[in-house]
Amino acid sequence: MAQPPRERWRSDFPRWFDWVLEVAEIYDYGRYPVKGMGVWLPYGFQIRRRVVELIRELLDSTGHEEVLLPLLIPEHLLRREAEHIKGFEAEVFWVTRAGGEDLDVKLALRPTSETSITFMESYWIKSYKELPKKYYQIVSIFRYETKATRPMIRLREVTTFKEAHTVHDSFEDADRQVGEAIEIYKRLFDELGIPYIISRRPEWDKFAGAVYTVAFDTVMPDGRTLQIGTAHHLGQNFTIAFDVKIQLPDESLDYPWQTSYGVSDRVIATLISIHGDDRGAVLPPNVAPIQVVIVPIPVEEGLRERHRRYVEEVEGELRRAGFRVKTDWREDVRPGRKFYEWEAKGVPLRAEIGAREVEAGTVLLVRRDTLEKVVVERGRLVEEVRRLLSDIAENLRRRAWEWLRSMVSRAESVEEARRVLSERRGVVELPWCGRERCGLQLEELVDAKVLGSPLRPPEWVRGKRCPVCGAPAVTALRLAKQY
Repeated sequence: MAQPPRERWRSDFPRWFDWVLEVAEIYDYGRYPVKGMGVWLPYGFQIRRRVVELIRELLDSTGHEEVLLPLLIPEHLLRREAEHIKGFEAEVFWVTRAGGEDLDVKLALRPTSETSITFMESYWIKSYKELPKKYYQIVSIFRYETKATRPMIRLREVTTFKEAHTVHDSFEDADRQVGEAIEIYKRLFDELGIPYIISRRPEWDKFAGAVYTVAFDTVMPDGRTLQIGTAHHLGQNFTIAFDVKIQLPDESLDYPWQTSYGVSDRVIATLISIHGDDRGAVLPPNVAPIQVVIVPIPVEEGLRERHRRYVEEVEGELRRAGFRVKTDWREDVRPGRKFYEWEAKGVPLRAEIGAREVEAGTVLLVRRDTLEKVVVERGRLVEEVRRLLSDIAENLRRRAWEWLRSMVSRAESVEEARRVLSERRGVVELPWCGRERCGLQLEELVDAKVLGSPLRPPEWVRGKRCPVCGAPAVTALRLAKQY
């Protein structure tokens, strides 16, 4: 299949991303007078809404229950779990005044909700018979990012934060729940055509207060990696801190075990970025606000009434078949300009209808992913649109995975790893002995961020040695240039 040019999309990705958010009217960033906060525009909000609906569907179908916790967290709650507050303290926004008065208790704008929900669970859950419990919410969180902020990628207000919180009667059941979270995220990203690498984060980079953290990363068009989802086994750290106990089958009392897992606005940033090209966004059909845009091509005066009726009939057929359709009737905009605008917005299919189509009883369909044109008879229109949308979704998924796989390399020395990341970025895997000291040293020597290790030791490291200490490798360590 012919592919559109993609040079600017990859070579100048940060500028391309800013441009596509603006030209496609997705997200207004940099003009609201608070740094690190953006505004979802109507078209972008529809993309966001469909992604959120997909997340809700996946969580609801696996027994999760939606809740809504307060935005403000008292300081004494946030400080109850020492490791947790230590990890977040530098990023917390504090509310210290209300009206004209100083508050007697400092209130934090929610950076995450482990402390809040554990406090409430002490009232809600009393027995192992009520477990497992699986809650979630989709809310804004606030973190005082001191690094350079980026729209949707690094924000001070994350407006689409899905956080799930679960409670269990054993370590093993919480461990199983982390596995379920991984499967839920795999289904989410597969539905969106987003490729991913799953890693267990190293001890020095796990979530504050967790026993261990599993993360999903993807490779963006410029070769840098972006964390797009995490799942944490929290052990009993928070329930001990809040003195939350449950009755076990033998009638003894013990602290329950917890997990938490989250995704954010980065999911939407990723699906826009991964599938894009130099013309703009290329949206997966299942989350595209408009799946088919009809562009009427101007006709002679004598054919106008028949032409309009034909276009309206086509639109009606597609709507009745369940497709999201829009007809661009603007008379003051040339068709070429309309093509440019709808391509930038990433609408999966364009239907062009002019005098030729009216006379022949056909519709000209143009795929956004390949720009391939197909002439379809009216009688086969619905069937062909359904087939093309399915094929577009599969093509986006396939080429995204091909890109990711092409950007993962293996190296056996520090020099080779540095060369790979210098030339093409992406992810490089090195044999690793598993010692934290060697992992931190590799991070420094390679001049890259450690993503973690595969969930299971890969076969290829057998017989290899750690490039730092020379000890036998027990797994691989993944490193990358990160956002």
